[in-house]
Amino acid sequence: MSEAVRTNCRLCGYLCALTAQVEDGRVVSVEPDPTRYPYDASIMKGCRRWRANVEILNHPQRMNVPLKRLGARGEGRWQEIPWEQALDEIAERLAKLKQRFGAETVATSIGGPHATYWPMHRFLNLFGSPNNVGIGQICWNPAIWMNTLTFGWPIDNDLDPGRTSCAIVWGTNPAESDNSLFWRSLVKFAHGGGTLIVVDPRRTRTASMAKHWLAIKPATDSALALGLLHVIVFEQLYDAAFVGEWCTGFAELREHLREYTPQRCAEITGLEPSQIVEAARAFAAARPSTVISGRGIDQIGVNSIATHRCLAILKAITGNVDIAGANHLGEMPDFTPETDLELSERLSEEQKKKQLGRSEILLQTYAGYRHVAGNTQKSGKRLPHRYLTSAHPNLVWRAMITGKPYPIRSLFVMGCNPLLTQADTHLIYEALCSLDLLVVLEYFKTPTAMLADYILPSAGGLERSLLQTNAGVANIAYGGPAAIPPRFDRHTDFAVWRGLGMRLGQAADWPWETFDAALNDVFHSIGLTWDEFCAMGLYAPDYQYEKYRAPNPATGLPTGFSTPSGKIELRSQVLAELGYEALPSYRPPHAANPSQFPLELITGARFQPFYASSFRQIESLRKTHPHPWAEMSVETAAQIGAREGDAVLVETASGRGTFLAHIAKIRPGVVSVEYGWWFPEQGRESDVLESIWNSNANCLTNANFENCEPLLRQWTYNGLPCRVTLAARNSLPSEQTREGLAAKDGSLEHDGDLREKVDVAD
Repeated sequence: MSEAVRTNCRLCGYLCALTAQVEDGRVVSVEPDPTRYPYDASIMKGCRRWRANVEILNHPQRMNVPLKRLGARGEGRWQEIPWEQALDEIAERLAKLKQRFGAETVATSIGGPHATYWPMHRFLNLFGSPNNVGIGQICWNPAIWMNTLTFGWPIDNDLDPGRTSCAIVWGTNPAESDNSLFWRSLVKFAHGGGTLIVVDPRRTRTASMAKHWLAIKPATDSALALGLLHVIVFEQLYDAAFVGEWCTGFAELREHLREYTPQRCAEITGLEPSQIVEAARAFAAARPSTVISGRGIDQIGVNSIATHRCLAILKAITGNVDIAGANHLGEMPDFTPETDLELSERLSEEQKKKQLGRSEILLQTYAGYRHVAGNTQKSGKRLPHRYLTSAHPNLVWRAMITGKPYPIRSLFVMGCNPLLTQADTHLIYEALCSLDLLVVLEYFKTPTAMLADYILPSAGGLERSLLQTNAGVANIAYGGPAAIPPRFDRHTDFAVWRGLGMRLGQAADWPWETFDAALNDVFHSIGLTWDEFCAMGLYAPDYQYEKYRAPNPATGLPTGFSTPSGKIELRSQVLAELGYEALPSYRPPHAANPSQFPLELITGARFQPFYASSFRQIESLRKTHPHPWAEMSVETAAQIGAREGDAVLVETASGRGTFLAHIAKIRPGVVSVEYGWWFPEQGRESDVLESIWNSNANCLTNANFENCEPLLRQWTYNGLPCRVTLAARNSLPSEQTREGLAAKDGSLEHDGDLREKVDVAD
C-alpha cells in the first residue's frame, strides 16, 4: 500500500513542507509540497539537504534502540536495553544525585533546531536546576537583548524586493546558511536593482551580488557601525522629525560619535574612508532600508554588543522602524508562547540564586531578565525566559571538573554535539569524562554520544511533529505533522522529558500523553486544532506597522515603546543602570604577539550541505564536500607557501587543527576555517572519537569566563590571532577516503566550482 503524506523537513530550522511517499509504513521518497509553507517549491531548489531525509531516516548508522555503556568511557562497549528500562535507570540515578548534591547538579546542553526545547526547560524548572547550557550568548541572544533595550521588544527585519530600497547584510552569508524564502528574496532584490551592502571579510556568494562589499578586518564591526552613524549624524542625513518625536538621547549620541570619523574608523577596519561614507549615504538616502545581521556579529566578543546597539540606532535615526520593507516590531503570539510552556515561574528563587556567575554577568541572568522584563510586561509582553537566562558554558564545564562553586555531576545533551560545536574542546572532553551521568539524545553515535552512559535514540524529522515559534518573540508558527510513527525504539524528545518527569514526581504538570496533544493545546486559544494548523503549515497574521502610534486603550495616548522612557532609547537607561556603557563604543580586541600569530582567524563559516557538525556520515552529502577547508586569499597562501588543496596547520593560543587550503576571495591576512568537522568514516569507535582532534575548529577556541564580554559574557570565535603553516597531506583523516569518494563523483577536484554552479537566480 502506498500513500502520499504531508510532513516537513527538519534538516535546518526552516521546516519546509514536504510530501512523503509512504509504502507499507516506510518513507521511500520525499518531494517539496508547494501547497504549504513556504508555498513555493523553487525555494527548496537550491538546498542540498532536503533530498537526504530518506537516507538519514533509514541510515545504517542511525540509533534505533537505547544503549547503556559498558566499560570505560569511549571504549565503545554498549548494551542494548528497552526504552522503559533506560528511563527507569536514568530517573533513579537522577534522584540519587539530587539527594546528594541538590537539583543544581543536573545540567543540560542544547544547540541547533533539531529538538523541541520547551519540554526540557519545563523538566528543569520543575526539577529545580538553573543550569541549561546553550549557545545563546553567541547566537540569537545578543540581538534579542539589544533590540529589546533599544525598542522595548525584539525587532524582525523585512526584505521586500518590491518595497525595500537598500539592504545591509552584515556578518551572515545566506547563500550557504539559509536557502529559504529570505535568500530567494535577497537574490531578487539584488538582481532587481536594490542597493545591497554586504559587510564580510569574505567575498561570499552573497557579497558577490553587492554594490558595496565592505571587507573589514574581523571583529572591528562596531568601529564600522560607529563610522556609518558619524556620517549620517554629522551630514544631517538622519530623519530629524522621527528622532525628535520618538527617540531619546540623540544629543548625547551626537557628542559621543564626534570621535568616530570615517578616517579613524577606516584605520581600525582596514577600509577606505570613502567606502564608509558611500555606504552611509546610500543607506540614509534610501527608504525603506533594512539591516540583516547574523552570527558573525554575535561571535566577535567585546565588540558584539556595541555592534548590535549601533545597528539598532542606525535603524532608529533613519526612521526605518516598524515600517514595511524595513522591519517590524514583533508581537507576542496569539497562541500559547514558549515562556508559558516552560514554567519558569516554578523555579524557586533559592535555585535561581545558584546560577553560575550571576554576580559577574550583568544581563544574562535571572536578575537581568527581571530588570528588562519589567518594562516589556507593562505592554503585556513576556520575553522568552530560559534562553535569556542560560548558564555560561565555561562555568558549567569547570564546575564538573572542580566541583566549584558546587558539583555538577550529570549532563543531558540534546540537539547538539558540544565536543565539536562548543568552545574549548579539550576542556569539554575533560568535563564530560568526569561526570557520574551523561545522557545523550541523538540520531547518530556522535563523538559526544560515544562518551555517554546512555544514548537514547531520537525520532527524526519525518517521525515526529514539528513546530517552530521563534521562541515566542513573534506572532508566527510554522511546522507540520510526522510522516510516520517513530521507527524501531526511537522516541521524541518530548517523550523523554515527560517520561522522566512522570518518574520524578512531576506527573501533575505533564497532562499530555503525546507531543501532538500538547501541540493541540498550544493553538487552543486561537481556535485551531493541531490538524487544522498542519493543513496550512504556517500561522502568521499580517504584520501591523507603526504600532507605536496606535492609541493606548487606557490613556488614549500613543502606545510608544516598551522601554523605561516609552521611546526608542539611543542612550540606554537600562544599560546605564547596570553599570554598562549607555552608548556603544569600539573596544580593541585582546592583543596578541604579531610575530607569533600574524594572521586573523574566523572559525564559524557554514557550508552547504552541512549543518554545524551534522551530516558528515551521510554519503550523498559528504561526497559533495569531503574535507574541511581553510579559506585564504592568494596573497595569504603565497605568504605561507600554500597552493590549492595543500594541507595546512592552523594554530592559535588555544590549540591546532589541520585543514585543506582553499584559495578564495577573502581579505588578505584572514583565514576562515569550517567548524563542526569529525570523521565518522574512520571505522572503529575509538578512532572516530580520536578524529575530533584533527580538524576541529573548537580546538582553536576558548570561552574563558574571565576574558568574556561582561554584559552577556560572550566569547570570541572571529578575529582570533593565528598562524598557518604547511602540514603533511596525510595528516588529514578525510584524505584517507578522498579517493573512494572521488571514484563516485568525478567533480570532487572542482568542489569549489561546484558551489558556484548553483545558480543564484534559480
